[in-house]
Amino acid sequence: MASTILNELLIEDPSPPMLLYQVSKTAQLVTLNYQSCFMQEVFAHFPEILFIHRTYNPRGKVLYTFLVDGPRVQLENHFARAVYFAIPAKEDAEGLAQMFQVFKKFNPAWERVCTILVDPHFLLLPTLAMEFPAAEVLLSAFHICKFLQGKFYQLSLKRPVERLLLTTLQSTMSSATAGNLRKLYTLLSNWIPSTQLPELHLHWLLYDRIWLAHRWRSRAESSRYFQGLEIITHILSQFFGTTPSIEQGLACLLRYMQQNSGDRASFSPGLSPQNSHTPSGAIPENLKVERLIEARIQHSLNVICTGPAAQLCLGELAVVQKSVHLIGSGSEKVNVQILEDTHRVQPQPPASCSCYFNQAFHLPCRHILAMLSARRQVLQPDMLPAEWKAGSAASLESILGSRWSETLDKHLAVASITEEVGQLLQHCSQEEFERRYSTLRELADSWIGPYEQVQL
Repeated sequence: MASTILNELLIEDPSPPMLLYQVSKTAQLVTLNYQSCFMQEVFAHFPEILFIHRTYNPRGKVLYTFLVDGPRVQLENHFARAVYFAIPAKEDAEGLAQMFQVFKKFNPAWERVCTILVDPHFLLLPTLAMEFPAAEVLLSAFHICKFLQGKFYQLSLKRPVERLLLTTLQSTMSSATAGNLRKLYTLLSNWIPSTQLPELHLHWLLYDRIWLAHRWRSRAESSRYFQGLEIITHILSQFFGTTPSIEQGLACLLRYMQQNSGDRASFSPGLSPQNSHTPSGAIPENLKVERLIEARIQHSLNVICTGPAAQLCLGELAVVQKSVHLIGSGSEKVNVQILEDTHRVQPQPPASCSCYFNQAFHLPCRHILAMLSARRQVLQPDMLPAEWKAGSAASLESILGSRWSETLDKHLAVASITEEVGQLLQHCSQEEFERRYSTLRELADSWIGPYEQVQL
C-alpha cells in the first residue's frame, strides 16, 4: 500500500522529487525522506535559519517538517517555506542522525545553516549539535507561544484571567522586546499559582538569545508570521496527525503541496534566462557567495558582539538583506545608499558612519554591514568598542546611560518625526511649503482640537 501511494505521487509530480523510503514486511511505511525540486531550490536560496516542526500520528510515527526562516524569506504562500519532510524509523539518536544525514546528502547548502529553531519538547539536542556543528540551536518563538497557550488551558484558570494571559501573550509575541517579555514574566508570576509556575519554564522569556532570532520582525510581520505557522501546523495535523493511516495522510499532504505551490512560478533564485546560461535549478556562483557572506556576517555578529549589540545590529542587517544597496568606493571613504539618504562610511577600524544609529551606539549600522557584504568581508573585533564585545558585563541599559521608559520611547519617536517633517518643510518651494503647512495645521487642529492652540 505504501509503495503504491508513493509511486503514484512520483508519477503525478511534473518534476520528480527526491524520495527515499523504507517499507516493512507488512507493507507499512518505516522511514521516509521527501523533497521536491522546488523545495530544494528554496532551501538553497534561504539556508541560514532552519525551523523544525514535529507532527505526531496516532500510530506512533512522527513527521519532521523543515521550514526556512529569517529576514530574507519573503514568500507569499506560507507552505512554500516547507523544504523537507521526513519520518525517522524511531525518534531516538540513531533514527534522527540517519534522517539528518540523508537531508544533508540531498542539500549541500546545509553547511550554511547558522541557526536551527526547535520546539521545547525536542530532547535530542546533542544529536542535532553533532550533525550541524556550526549552527546555534534555539527554541522558536512560535513553539514557546504554543507551549504557554497549552499550559494556560491546562491550568483551568478563571475565564477573565485566562483571557488576559492569552491576550498579553499574543501582544508580547508580536513585539518581543525585552521590556514586553519582562512584563509578561511579571504578569504570569503574579497570576499563576507558585506551585504551578515551574511547569511554565518562565526563564525562557528572559533568555534573550531566543528572541534575537525573532525580534527583527515588525508587529505586522510578526502577526503574519504566526498566522502562517498556525496555518501550516494545522494542515500538518489535519492530514498527518489525525489520520491513522500514515500512507494516506502523507498522500493527502503531498498532493496538497503539489496543488498549492503558489510561489513556484514567481520564485526564481537564479538569473533570468536571457542573461544567464545557468542550468535550471542551479544557483549562480555570485549569488552563492553573496548569501554565504551574509550568513558569515550574521554569525560574526553573534560571536563577537554582546547580546544587546547583536540584537541591534541584526535589525540593521535585516534592512540590508531586504534593500538594494549601492556603493561607490574611494581611497579612504565609501558612500553607501540603501533606498534613503546617502551616508559616509569610514571603513578603517574602528569603522564609523555618518548615520544616527552609528553615531548614537558606535555599532556597525546597515551602511557598514552593506559595505562588508559588498566587499565580501565579515565583522572584525577591532570594529567594535570594548563595551560592546562579547564577554563584556555591560548591559544595554548601562551603556545607554538610562533605563528605558515609555515616555522616553515616545519622546524619541516624536523627535524623529518632527525632524523628518521639518526637513520636508525646509526643502521645498514657497508654494509647496504653504500647502504642506496648511495641511499640517489642519491635521493638528482635527486631532487635538482648535481650542488648544498647538504651536507648529
